[in-house]
Amino acid sequence: MGYVDYPTAAYLYVVSLDPPGLAWEYLRRNAGYRADWSLAGHASSSAAAEPWGLRRPGES
Repeated sequence: MGYVDYPTAAYLYVVSLDPPGLAWEYLRRNAGYRADWSLAGHASSSAAAEPWGLRRPGES
């Protein structure tokens, strides 16, 4: 019998996420995004966010 990859309980919460929450969950795991965030630092977080199409809540 072949290997079957069943979702574990640790990841079942993603089925309840809304689209922005789901997008954030996967973006935060992206190595390129994490590298940009690390290089920019918190003081200039908008510099890290802009290339990824992110903005603060309420901004258009």
